[in-house]
Amino acid sequence: MTKRLFATTLALALTLTAPFAVAQDKKASTETAKAPRLTLTEPIKDFGTVPKGQKLDWSFEVKNTGTSDLEILAAKPACGCTVADFDKVIKPGQTGKVSAHVDTTNFAGPISKAVTLETNDASAPTAQITITAIVKPYVEAYPAGYVRFNMLQGDVEKQTVTIYSEDEEPFEIVKVEAPQEWINVDVKKAEGADIVPKLGRAGQAQYKLNVTVGGPDAKIGPLAEKIRVVTNSKHQPEYFVSVSGVVRPTYRVEPTGVNFGEIAPSDTAATRTIMLRSNDLKTPEKFSVTKVESGVAGVSAAVKPTDKKGEYEVTLQIAPNAKPGVLDGSVLIHTSDSVKPLVTIPIKGTIKTAETAAASGATK
Repeated sequence: MTKRLFATTLALALTLTAPFAVAQDKKASTETAKAPRLTLTEPIKDFGTVPKGQKLDWSFEVKNTGTSDLEILAAKPACGCTVADFDKVIKPGQTGKVSAHVDTTNFAGPISKAVTLETNDASAPTAQITITAIVKPYVEAYPAGYVRFNMLQGDVEKQTVTIYSEDEEPFEIVKVEAPQEWINVDVKKAEGADIVPKLGRAGQAQYKLNVTVGGPDAKIGPLAEKIRVVTNSKHQPEYFVSVSGVVRPTYRVEPTGVNFGEIAPSDTAATRTIMLRSNDLKTPEKFSVTKVESGVAGVSAAVKPTDKKGEYEVTLQIAPNAKPGVLDGSVLIHTSDSVKPLVTIPIKGTIKTAETAAASGATK
């Protein structure tokens, strides 16, 4: 191909493709012009110093400065912050809102709680709004705002916390509300040696909360309760002392029921054992099994201590002359425990007939 012919061909190609390129540029420019644009009027809301327990609520303004609909696809809060509501679609030139909420009950000192917005703005697919504050506890507890127990059901334990205040006005506890009947709180104004030095505002009153937990009515399982302390503080009229830990049963039984299945008196499975173990780590020997009674015809029950303190083995045995039929009853285990002195173990199963047992043996 000659240079002249090449130049002519190139010029022709440019002439043909130029309109297409211009059209593409115009299309891209138009799409860019129609894009949504997220603008945050006030991305950070600073509440300054707030009393502990105050609920911080704020609606952040989100403006669409673009020329097409701005979509807020998600509003993801960080730990300690929740999103009450947000406008999902914001028209061009319009302003929407994202409402955020922070409960300061569990915070103290400077906090910063953010919410991440996910949008259809290609230039800013994510944006962040933040609530900041300095949380000041005007009412607080020493050594901590909680008491923790690890105890056996029936036992009674007591722990003490001191409630103090940073208020300028004379501080008083108006009343205390316990969440359960087996949680008792005795309130006493601290005097003399009971006053903890350098705690709270100088000269301000302190109060001792004696928290007693337990007794036979205490529920077995994890403790997750709150004691409500009502004060005269205008900044923090309520304070909550958490009661945590666990109440354990005084002893454990394994298994809690026995099913022999279909069985012959001569089978090895015709003998079953039930173990009872004390949960008292300090004095397990206080627990004992005093007697066992079988209420199931054809099944005997016997008990003996093991070589471990507070541990007993109950043996259930199907009698060699037990009559064929259904086993459906219970075994009673008597213990020295004051909370639960009697354990009922359900017993089920079926004793094979001689013919059935013989047929089973022949197939083995």
